Amino acid sequence: MGFLQPNLPVVDHEVWDHLPRQERIVPMTRHFALHGFGSPDVVILSYIVKIGIYLAVGWAFVMTTPGIDGAFDVGAWWSNPAVFFKFAFWTMLFEVLGLGCGFGPLNLRFIPPLGSFLYWLRPGTIRLPPWPRRNPIAGGDTRTPFDVALYAGLLVALVVTLVGAIPRWEVLTVVVLLGFIGLRDQTVFLAARGEVYGSIALAALFSAGDQVTAAKFVMVIIWFGAAVSKLNRHFPFVVAAMMANSPVLRSTRLKAHLWRDAPDDLRPGRPAAVLAHTGTVVELVAPMVLLLSGGGWVTTVAALVMIGFHLTILTSFPMGVPLEWNVFMIIGIVVLFLGNPGLDLGALSQPVALAALVLGLLAVVVYGNLVPEQVSFLPSMRYYAGNWAATMWCFRGDALERFERNVTTATLLPHQQLEKVYGSAEEAAVPLHMGYAFRGFHTHGRALWTLVAEACGPDHEDYLVLDGELVAGTALGWNFGDGHLHDEQLIEALQRRCDFAPGDVRIVFLESQPFHRGTQQYRLIDAATGPIGRGHVVVTDMVARQPTDADLPLHRDPGTEP
Repeated sequence: MGFLQPNLPVVDHEVWDHLPRQERIVPMTRHFALHGFGSPDVVILSYIVKIGIYLAVGWAFVMTTPGIDGAFDVGAWWSNPAVFFKFAFWTMLFEVLGLGCGFGPLNLRFIPPLGSFLYWLRPGTIRLPPWPRRNPIAGGDTRTPFDVALYAGLLVALVVTLVGAIPRWEVLTVVVLLGFIGLRDQTVFLAARGEVYGSIALAALFSAGDQVTAAKFVMVIIWFGAAVSKLNRHFPFVVAAMMANSPVLRSTRLKAHLWRDAPDDLRPGRPAAVLAHTGTVVELVAPMVLLLSGGGWVTTVAALVMIGFHLTILTSFPMGVPLEWNVFMIIGIVVLFLGNPGLDLGALSQPVALAALVLGLLAVVVYGNLVPEQVSFLPSMRYYAGNWAATMWCFRGDALERFERNVTTATLLPHQQLEKVYGSAEEAAVPLHMGYAFRGFHTHGRALWTLVAEACGPDHEDYLVLDGELVAGTALGWNFGDGHLHDEQLIEALQRRCDFAPGDVRIVFLESQPFHRGTQQYRLIDAATGPIGRGHVVVTDMVARQPTDADLPLHRDPGTEP
């Protein structure tokens, strides 16, 4: 790759454009296996600059804290819990503005690189309240001036919390606003990473002597949940794709070893599996050592291991770009565990409240892994485990024109953004198919491509297929891998606005795998007429196939037809 020019596969458009979809993806997968997306270095540099800005502004907020003076007087503040809590609130603000996860070109956002706060401050846009039929304050799917005021209020409350000391009333205001917003629009709650920073805000409400202990438990539960969710057949596929896309690992010779036999067998090889399982063990063991050790070399080694763990993720620039989250976790390791080692439960003044916080978080993690259709993969803390709900949206006829005409969007649709960047639909088709390849490298991609043909029938090649995550980013202002944001609730919201004709928009929905089962449920939906099929696929069938395969055995529910 170059500094300004991407490294994309070269195709003969006179031939390639007329091939079946799966055959068009083949050269993309072979290229991705050795070069990743081939993003130009200037894109990576822009993210590095953004991390620098995040740290500089966060440190400026820290310096407003009474008792913390001198940014370079490290000894005076490195173990002060206020540093950790200030960065927690700052990172929540950074995320809920749309500057963190889901930002920029690595999330297929070019024009503009974000849409979140511009979209959520605009009445008339789409919002998705959770449990809409049981939620007494759901109030439909249209953003009202009241919703805009709530969101603006959260932004103001976070800024107030960040300047000066951190009184409990300011923290409580943030928690209440975040919770109320979450009942009105789950998208904003998830974008704020409520399961991380909201939980830490609850820890900040504890008495001064208990805050650090509560925050430590929150951090360890985050690591624990993430590690347990990676005890699956999917994670090696994630690691292989992530490392193939790493701008740090540039050697194509080394990248070739990530696969069983590149370019013919692009399933994860032994090195990718070893990396995946080693990382899982590290994420399970090292945090427990940090929590239970009382300082000294044991704590230091565990901290260095976890810092290395997060730096590995950070420098691979994973899709969805949770970069600042990894920086924040490193800050937490330093301040909470190195600066304040040990765990003295006997000194707690609010043990019941701490137990309630810990059990509540663990209950969501456990339930979300056992019944994933009921809980987003973010509160379930199934981070980057390769096991999340995913969709494909298939458009034909005038469906896209109806979408553009009737929906207030945060950005252009992904293929339109690519056309503006690359100058023509023909050239934009290559990076669009690179996205298809990326999805295929994950286990669920095998199922999605099989289900596209199932949902759309023999004419499936006539449909423009778009990743549901990117459709949601356009229609909701934010996306970060959660298929529940582009399920039937979004379909119904768009159908009310667009009145799609039967057959013109077909959606494939694949639910994530429950921890205790080896299957994943799927649903096929026509936007105009509703469900058209459902069943399940078997994970062992998925891991045995190649990224371009679309012949996964489907186990249809009784009474459903192809």
